[in-house]
Amino acid sequence: MPVVTEQDNRKAVVLLSGGLDSAVSLAKARHDGRQCFALTFRYGQRHAIEIEAASRVAKALAAHRHLVMDLDLRPIGGSSLLGQGEVPRGRDLDAKEIPSTYVPARNTIFLSLALGWAEVLGADEIWIGVNEVDTSGYPDTRPEFIAAFEETASLATRRAAEGHRIKIVAPLQGLDKTAIVRLGMRLGVDLSLTWSCYNPLPGPIPCRECDSCRLRARGFDGAGVRDPLI
Repeated sequence: MPVVTEQDNRKAVVLLSGGLDSAVSLAKARHDGRQCFALTFRYGQRHAIEIEAASRVAKALAAHRHLVMDLDLRPIGGSSLLGQGEVPRGRDLDAKEIPSTYVPARNTIFLSLALGWAEVLGADEIWIGVNEVDTSGYPDTRPEFIAAFEETASLATRRAAEGHRIKIVAPLQGLDKTAIVRLGMRLGVDLSLTWSCYNPLPGPIPCRECDSCRLRARGFDGAGVRDPLI
């Protein structure tokens, strides 16, 4: 069971994809006493199996509520995760170019909708499991972006205008995947419930060759533990 401290009654909207990072982020929010409202998007992603994983994680980590929103980004396109082209395999993880798996403005869109829900709920925080260390180089995972969105939220919401500024919390921002795996284990997260693969094989089985699979493998290898999905 996850380690949970006493509730401090602060509400938090937690973006939950069903992947490793978002699951650990939710566990950390629970550990820190937040009343968690998990938010997942069915946005037309080819790896929609992650939505099932999000439901498992939300239940296991006792989210107060889990909302799955339908938001089809395929008409906009621009990403192999939305079915435009093949998901890269065996890519150089240290390459500087932004890969085709980048979904245009995804975190901006997700945070905007989370912000709207936070206003309705009276939540003071939005938690997001982005990190800048072991990532595919997506621009919307950078600390500068998180800080800028928080400032936008302070200018764009009635709740902030009334003196209740909404904070964007990125608890994994400076951690690599090894540290994230270790944190998840310390928090008692059942990592077998999570899903990371962008391009699953029938079964479903992780492809083990996409960026997300390889970054996940790097984390488990570094932590010296076996990935329960492999």
